[in-house]
Amino acid sequence: MAAVATETPFHVLAVDDSVLDRKLIERLLKTSSFHVTTVDSGSKALEFLGLLSDEDSPVSVQAEQLEVAVNLIITDYCMPGMTGYDLLKKIKESSSLRDIPVVIMSSENIPSRINRCLEEGADEFFLKPVRLSDMSKLKPHILKSKCKEQYHQEQHQQGDSKSIESSNPTNNSSSDSSNSRKRKAADEETLPQAIRSRHS
Repeated sequence: MAAVATETPFHVLAVDDSVLDRKLIERLLKTSSFHVTTVDSGSKALEFLGLLSDEDSPVSVQAEQLEVAVNLIITDYCMPGMTGYDLLKKIKESSSLRDIPVVIMSSENIPSRINRCLEEGADEFFLKPVRLSDMSKLKPHILKSKCKEQYHQEQHQQGDSKSIESSNPTNNSSSDSSNSRKRKAADEETLPQAIRSRHS
């Protein structure tokens, strides 16, 4: 039980212009042990993620906001101003945010809309009303993106260590082994001559 308490919950950003839908999704996410932040528009979501290049807000504030780790974004499709699809596109165009899984919700079952969102990079499409059983589909997407993130970090670290090794002159074990091989071969060549001189 103690291990569960120390485990940090995944942070989900929920975006919906409807107060009722926002309250419902927040309750479902919290019931499923997610940490939740809710906003009522796509532009507020971008602002929270530090993507909105607003002239009024200094760059330092945006940099601080980026430190708030969001593990998944769940957004309504139909919203005034910026739709869920527009928000999805903005996130996938961002080099710092594109790996965050995005789930789109809609009350309308329109296959062309669903396909368009999935093709643009959405990880899942939920039909409203969203149910508690839908919440179990979120964690695998978060874990998958975490694995990807970890893999990229490891690759980056391996690249760094390789460059350190190649620039380190003391690490020339391959030349040592080739030298000892040459020495051994030279010894074997002189050995028969020594035996021959003893016999003569």
